[in-house]
Amino acid sequence: MRTPTILITLTFLILFGFLAGCSQTGSTTAASAPPAMTDTDLQHSIQSRLNADPDLSVAKLDVDADVKNNTVTLKGTVPTETARLRAVELAKAGVPANLAITDKIDVKPAEISRSEFTDEMARDAREKAKTAGDKLGTSINDAWIHTKITSKLISDRDTPVRKINIDVVDGVVTLRGEVKTATAKDEADRSAMDTEGVKRVRNLLKITAG
Repeated sequence: MRTPTILITLTFLILFGFLAGCSQTGSTTAASAPPAMTDTDLQHSIQSRLNADPDLSVAKLDVDADVKNNTVTLKGTVPTETARLRAVELAKAGVPANLAITDKIDVKPAEISRSEFTDEMARDAREKAKTAGDKLGTSINDAWIHTKITSKLISDRDTPVRKINIDVVDGVVTLRGEVKTATAKDEADRSAMDTEGVKRVRNLLKITAG
């Protein structure tokens, strides 16, 4: 008559093993849940992407992440508008779609000295000037001056360089086009006049509201 006792014991052991297995499975599932992202995690994620870009790594941009408010602020200086847009694009990649990016990056082109300005740079400057409708003299100095003035106006939010033509002939600069305010016209004039190598500035810019 020991058979019922043995069956009961076996049933108890099987049930106990099943319950223990469920308990262990539940513990494993809970332990494997990914931890919540921290400000540092988000900051490092974006910073690593920026540092992997050759043009942005030298800029050493600052990243300020706030996971709670789902915002990221980018700070620093880059040499071109293209680099600024690239930094914002990389910051948005691989993060939540509703992440708000605050762009506080300044565009400040690197200064190129006359001794560093090569014939190849001059040819490139002439091609860009021709495309923009600008007129340049034949000397390498005119191409260098044009490059420097264009860089200054690009970095100045008040001077829309795409609406301003910059002619440079024998060191004489002529500004043509349209600006919205008298302040912008004066600023473009000052930027050109303060450029090394410029002999005189003819400011023909027109002020158009709206």
